[in-house]
Amino acid sequence: MSDVARPTGGTPGSGRVVVTGGAGFLGSHLCRVLLGAGREVVCVDNLCTGRPANVADLAGHPRFRFVEADVTEPLAIDGPVSAVAHLACAASPVDYFELPVATLRAGGHGTYNMLELARAKGARFLLASTSEVYGDPLVHPQTEEYWGNVNPVGPRAVYDESKRFSEAMAVAFRKEFGVSTGIARIFNSYGPFMRADDGRVVPAFITQALRGEPLSVMSDGRQTRSLCYVDDTVDGLVALLDSAEAGPVNLGNPNEITVLELAGLIVEITGSRSPLTYIAPHPDDPRRRKPDIARARTLLGWEPRVALSDGLKRTVEWFTQAEAQAVTRGRARPGDRRLH
Repeated sequence: MSDVARPTGGTPGSGRVVVTGGAGFLGSHLCRVLLGAGREVVCVDNLCTGRPANVADLAGHPRFRFVEADVTEPLAIDGPVSAVAHLACAASPVDYFELPVATLRAGGHGTYNMLELARAKGARFLLASTSEVYGDPLVHPQTEEYWGNVNPVGPRAVYDESKRFSEAMAVAFRKEFGVSTGIARIFNSYGPFMRADDGRVVPAFITQALRGEPLSVMSDGRQTRSLCYVDDTVDGLVALLDSAEAGPVNLGNPNEITVLELAGLIVEITGSRSPLTYIAPHPDDPRRRKPDIARARTLLGWEPRVALSDGLKRTVEWFTQAEAQAVTRGRARPGDRRLH
């Protein structure tokens, strides 16, 4: 992508980072990695879909600050900011089906407000976009040049279109105002701190397997997903944040697996005897997803390193421990919505 203006931004790899959606799944992991790298982190979340439990262990950290705020309203942050990582948005089907207008507002008003914050602070801006901008793709694997096959008024449209609009907004701020922007198109990610009920396949299968319930396979299970462990995804986000690249850049694991194969693998890892049950798919559910990550490899030196079996074992271990702790304490099960 050519740059019309000369982008300005904070010093890569240093300074204070505002992470919106920081109490969510990806956001909480990003906060930890940034703190581990010696940075200051301002975690912003309205706790609509994020959970305080995700960042509870960071509460006493001297370089961590939590701000409960809605990014659809202008955000005032005192002092210098070197980067703004905008992850705030309902990202799971359960959430954006329930919160369609809020999802669109996070992509529209929220992205605008965070770009204005980055502009005012002379900060780098990172947009966490999604492979959903490709819709139900007709081209495999998907490169960043592919425009997608998206239903703009379908049941998934509020999420797809909010991210497409967010990308256009980031590009416009880069061209008109010289804001240093980077766009990450994130494919399916999984790992600890996912909610059990967020509607995504990995936590759903793991939770069902651990509870001895039938695994709910949509359609015939032959649809594919490319699953990237959260540590790899966050490493890619940090690499893009610390670069001057505009993107968009695909971040995902190019190894495809069918949903049916995934179900079998999770049953094997958990030692479950859960049977499979087949249910109707969601409308507009994509049949195939596979990222082309040549751009990430070339520009960022990034590629996923955690094998699917290893990542699933880590995730199963986290869900097992979290559920045992929750049951012992007589609380809601891990990842259930609004578990504080």
